[in-house]
Formats: sequence, C-alpha cells, structure tokens
Amino acid sequence: MLSEGFWDEPEQAQKIVQQLAGLREKVTVFKDLARDYEDLEVLLELGEEEQDQDTANEVREGLASISRRVSELELAVLLGGPYDRGNAIMSLHAGAGGTEAQDWVEMLLRMYMRWAERRRFKVELLDLLPGDEAGTKSATIEITGRNAYGYLRSEKGVHRLVRISPFDTAGRRHTSFASVDVLPEVDDELEIQIKPEDLKIDTFRSGGAGGQHVNKTDSAVRITHLPTGIVVSCQNERSQLSNRLAAMKMLKARLTDLELRKKEEELAALRSDHQEIAWGSQIRSYVFHPYSLVKDHRTGLETGNINAVMDGEIDPFIAAYLREKARTGR
Repeated sequence: MLSEGFWDEPEQAQKIVQQLAGLREKVTVFKDLARDYEDLEVLLELGEEEQDQDTANEVREGLASISRRVSELELAVLLGGPYDRGNAIMSLHAGAGGTEAQDWVEMLLRMYMRWAERRRFKVELLDLLPGDEAGTKSATIEITGRNAYGYLRSEKGVHRLVRISPFDTAGRRHTSFASVDVLPEVDDELEIQIKPEDLKIDTFRSGGAGGQHVNKTDSAVRITHLPTGIVVSCQNERSQLSNRLAAMKMLKARLTDLELRKKEEELAALRSDHQEIAWGSQIRSYVFHPYSLVKDHRTGLETGNINAVMDGEIDPFIAAYLREKARTGR
C-alpha cells in the first residue's frame, strides 16, 4: 500500500500517475489489436466458405492496418528514456558552404515541419537567423506532441547533402553539411536549478526585413549561463517577457541535455567503445545527383524516394534507429 504521506509529495504522485496512464494505454492498445485480429480470423473463415472476394479484400486491408498499428506500438515500447514521451526542441545550423549550406538548413527545417504536420504535432518557431542571400543560417523550433523527443532524438547529428547547386551558375555538384541538435523540453517541476546570479541577460532589437512592422524596441533576449557558457536567444515573440520565458525554456533544455550527455559519457567509458560524433561524420546522406538516394549510415537503411523523405516521410529511419539502439543497447 502507498504510505499516508505519499500524496504529500504532489510531484512524485503526478509522475507515477502519468506512468500508470502510459502503461494502461499500451495495454489497451494491445487488447484492441488482439480483438481486431481475432475478428479478422472469423471474417477470413466466412470468406473462405463463401469464396467472397470482397471479404478477402476487407481482410487484406484489416491486416495492413493491424501491421501498421503493431509497428507503432513497437516503437512506443522502445521509447523508454526519461524524456522520450515529452516535447522536443530542435536546432539546425548551417555548416561550411555559404548559401548552399544555408539553403540546406531551410530544406531540413521544412522536412521536419512536414513530419510534425503529418503527425498533427504543433510546431512553434523559437528563433531564426536568415541566410545572407537565401536560406537559413540557424533555426530553433519547438515540436509539441506525444513522444516527440523520443522520435526526434534519432535525428541528432550531421546531415550531408549532395546535389547540383542552384546557386552555382556553372552547374557543378556541391556537398553541404548541416547539424541537427534535439533536446527534451524540461518541465518546470524537474530539478534543474538555475541561480539568477549565474545568468547574464542581454536585450537587443529583433531582426527582420524592415518596413512598417519592424520591431522598434529591444524585445529580443539573449541569456548566457555563466558557469557553462551556454548561450540561448529568442526574438520571435512580440514582448520581451515572452522572449525571456522562451529563452529560459531553451536554457533548461540545454542544461538537461548537458547532464544527460555526462551520464552517457560515463556509460560509454565503461563500455570502452565511446566514439565522438564530430562535425563531418554524418549520420545520414541525401544524394540528389548523380542518383537519388537517402542513406542512414548508422543503420544502413536507404531509399531512392528522396522527394518523399524531404516531404517529411522519415518514420522508417526513425524506426530503424530505435530498433538498432534497442538491439545494441547504445
């Protein structure tokens, strides 16, 4: 039995209730799948007796639906990290390559926004630095939806693009790189202590294209965490207070990620096979020319339908990464 003092700790109680709700949901999904499969077995027997093609088609469609739901349940079970069920904060940065690399960041940003749209997740732009001529130098978005971080942590790393550059008048092939960083959104009740004296807060005027809607006040906020040197900024909101709150959320996420990476490094040292993920060691390549191919270098999964991938169909890569991580324990 739970002790009488258990409910005096509302944070602990809330976490356990949430965990129970998640487990109940998985059990309910499994029971629904088992019931639907049994119904299809009965329907198949009736169809075989009557030699009814329409019934056979219905069974085939039902099996396809069950197969998709089983895959989704499998992925949900693989999401066992402490923040996997929560929201994600994703940052994209252009590598070397000037305008070409900045255009690549914009292409990736659209890809992830389309993926979120397919899942009916909410996307909020927190910060964006436009490119000098085209594209985007860097961008930070918040993706809100169940298991958003658990899915998107598979995208963390360097993404490589190979194509004929539309910005090269000579029509030469270019290779560009962009880095993707994914952090968990940290709830207020989590024990991330940030002391006011450890913060340096600067305000500045938000950038923009100018005109009558240009921001004429110092509403943008930049926060520097002095002990770690972490710097975050937000300029997308209209008020300084809103930008400050958003920036603090980003800072909490980065501090949490720092602690998670420290723990991962400790585990990796015990395994004695730790490998640094350095700039240029891409996790995935997107080749538009001389052939069409997207290949994940961690799992070996590849597809020639690059247009579908750039339109947000990245679930196969996410699933392959989660299965590989569960298999290897890394």
